[in-house]
Amino acid sequence: MLKNVAAVVLDGVNPFELGVVCEVFGTDRSDDGLPVYDFAVASAEGPRLTSRSGFALHVEHGLERLETADLIAVPACAGYETRDFPPELLEALRNAVDRGARVLSVCSGVFVLAAAGLLDGRRCTVHWHHAEELALAYPRLTVEPDVLYVDEGPVITSAGTAAGIDACLHIVRKEQGPEVANKIARRMVVPPHRDGGQAQYIERPLPRSKCDTVGEVLVWMEQHLDEDVTVEQLAERAHMSPRTFARRFQQETGTTPYRWILRQRVLLAQRLLEATDETVDAIAGRAGFGTAAALRHQFLRTVGTTPNAYRRTFQGPEAAA
Repeated sequence: MLKNVAAVVLDGVNPFELGVVCEVFGTDRSDDGLPVYDFAVASAEGPRLTSRSGFALHVEHGLERLETADLIAVPACAGYETRDFPPELLEALRNAVDRGARVLSVCSGVFVLAAAGLLDGRRCTVHWHHAEELALAYPRLTVEPDVLYVDEGPVITSAGTAAGIDACLHIVRKEQGPEVANKIARRMVVPPHRDGGQAQYIERPLPRSKCDTVGEVLVWMEQHLDEDVTVEQLAERAHMSPRTFARRFQQETGTTPYRWILRQRVLLAQRLLEATDETVDAIAGRAGFGTAAALRHQFLRTVGTTPNAYRRTFQGPEAAA
């Protein structure tokens, strides 16, 4: 169970990337019934550091704080792609993984994990601006520049800046379930997931907050995914003409009603595959696909794997087919 989290920083740390980790794991949300993490920031270069934005940081903990952490986050920092890192920091990260802890990089923090040898033979990601540089500097890893984050067992890497939010919420979801991750996302006023790579790890996203005129219809659609609906029926529910509704829907969600509901159906199927032992046929019916064949087709197209393979990933090889 994820309880103890530490962020480790060097001089020149990026405030936003550090703030992402602090916001997800360092904020007390016990008033909402959410878990409280034993969180701290640790420095690898003494108690006084300067952020990339120029303000000073006083950090109470040193690298000894990493010895008890279940998760160690390495946020981005100025010049990570070219600088040398303290050997004791790299050793502390290797020791953490050896004892079973997870490590997470946000944006260019991946260079620290690569220097520690933790990405050898693994896939990873980074801000697209640094992808080629990372691949050339560390040829034993595989860079995937078009994804928000990559989860490779004990090592999780995220792309630029705000992708750290996606990766942090993914870790919470994986360790403590979608309810906890979704509640944290709501408190942060962000979606639990942004569409992009690594779709097989995504829980159902929240409706977009800017959906002023179609928001109620979105809620209704989510509650009736097993029903066949037309644009005309949805427009009538929204008290608009079909043409106006389709235009407003595109403006407020960034997609068409058909694509939106198809995505929600796939996400519902993912949740059911993760959390239940229902057959693929039953899940196809509940998610609105009608047949297992239709579900398999759309699931493979959207997630990149089959429903049964997805279920085995999240429930283990003994999961029912």
